[in-house]
Order: sequence, then structure tokens, then C-alpha cells
Amino acid sequence: MSTNKNINSQPIIDLRSQTLYHGTKANLKQGDLLEPGYTSNFGIGKKAAYVYLTATLDAAIWGAELAQGNPPGRIYIIEPTGPIEDDPNLTDKKFPGNPTKSYRTRHPLRIIGEILNWQGHAPEQLQTMKDSVELARQQGIEAIED
Repeated sequence: MSTNKNINSQPIIDLRSQTLYHGTKANLKQGDLLEPGYTSNFGIGKKAAYVYLTATLDAAIWGAELAQGNPPGRIYIIEPTGPIEDDPNLTDKKFPGNPTKSYRTRHPLRIIGEILNWQGHAPEQLQTMKDSVELARQQGIEAIED
């Protein structure tokens, strides 16, 4: 992975050599775009200024399992259409150095495929994570959107 600086001195991450994923409950097809502006799955459900992606299947599984709604979780293979940056909700707060390879972008992500046979987390592990997300929501903790 290489990083460059853009005009505002923000790092631009180049992940062209890695498979990138997005976990969700949305039913999409190849060629569709995932864009910012939809209701966030975390906090009080504000409109998200970013769309999130990851280079690890495990992080995408969490995204699919924790997404709101009743449809089954889906994991898509995606390609960014613009610059991406580290997700400060994870990298700055929970996992310094970004071991989860979690990123965000203000630009659409194009669906280029789907992972069909993925294994979710154990029910107890999933419930613990859902409880943690709910506690953060009750405490008013929101995603970093600046």
C-alpha cells in the first residue's frame, strides 16, 4: 500500500493491488454504485457523509451483520471511484495503525462482484458487538464525519 498527499495534505491511499469489500444488507448488482448520503447504521441514524470499505473480509462481515434491516447480509467486492482515506472511527479510536484496513470515501464505490459463501461470526460474538453498538447509540456516540 502506498500513500500520497493531496493538495490539502490529507493522505490518499492507493489500494489498487488489494481486493476491497463493503458489507451491507442492500441488494445490489454488478455495476451499481454505493454512495454517501444514506442513513448511517450507527449512532442515531444521520445521513452518512462517507461510504465505508475495507480490505479485510472479517471487517466486511461485521458490516453485513451489523447493517440495519431484515434482509440477509451481503458482501460486495468494490472499487473506489475516487480517493479514500483511513476510517478515523476505527483507526484513531480503537485500532491505531489500521489493522482492520478500514477506509472511507466521499466518492461512490462501484460493485464489481459479490462474496456468496461467507461465514458469519458466532451468535454470542455478534450479540456482544450489537450490544456495544447499541450502548454507543444510547450514549450519543456518532460516527466521525468531519
